[in-house]
Amino acid sequence: MADGIATADAPAAPVAKKEPVTHTLTCKTDQSVKQVAVAMRDVMVFLVGGAGDQERYYVDGPNHNVDYVRKMVDADIEALEIKEFCTTLPLGYNAFMSEEDLEKNVIRKISNCNTAVYIIGHSLGGWNGAHLSAVLTDRGFKVKMLITLDPVGHGKIVYGISKIYRQIPKPKAEFWVNIRAAAVDWNVSDLVADFGEQWEVTEGPNVMGRLDINHADANFMFARALPGGKSARQILKESILKRTKG
Repeated sequence: MADGIATADAPAAPVAKKEPVTHTLTCKTDQSVKQVAVAMRDVMVFLVGGAGDQERYYVDGPNHNVDYVRKMVDADIEALEIKEFCTTLPLGYNAFMSEEDLEKNVIRKISNCNTAVYIIGHSLGGWNGAHLSAVLTDRGFKVKMLITLDPVGHGKIVYGISKIYRQIPKPKAEFWVNIRAAAVDWNVSDLVADFGEQWEVTEGPNVMGRLDINHADANFMFARALPGGKSARQILKESILKRTKG
């Protein structure tokens, strides 16, 4: 009421309905056009196992060491309530060596070029996973993080009997965590890693450390605190949370 004259309240302005905005997105080497919702901030986590992990390796395996790591990653994703945005997938160390296998087992699993790709590799899977980070980056994908758990593959003999890259990896990722297993009390897995020759990384990672853990125990390496106080698990969890909710 103003100056004794009754006035009706003005109707509220209509609120625009918020629909996901899409942009045309094409990877550097992908000529097909994709419609991608900007609101979607999805995550793809590849867990690359070593020899005898996802399949039999001569007389050993499968041991599913990276599957234990995957359970931890899945548990963190569920606790953060972001399962709808995240996919985890275990791979054998040799699952992407040919162009056909790379397309089928890796590239087709990535929703689009805006998907945040995380690679966790153990043993031979750490060596090949580091190479995979460069392959995907060169093709226009976004590799947010690489975690190498006691990578192995430097030896000429293991190259001769395993389907791995020959050259020393040159990883390409926004963030790299490398862990070297240096157990005081060795077991058979440490002998195997020594035979295959562990990759002695001296520069490149954002975080790196040596842990008194046996080579086979990828899940312990993943969960143990590193110099700086955080574990690879915690670093990964914080990155995924920031990606999906940040």
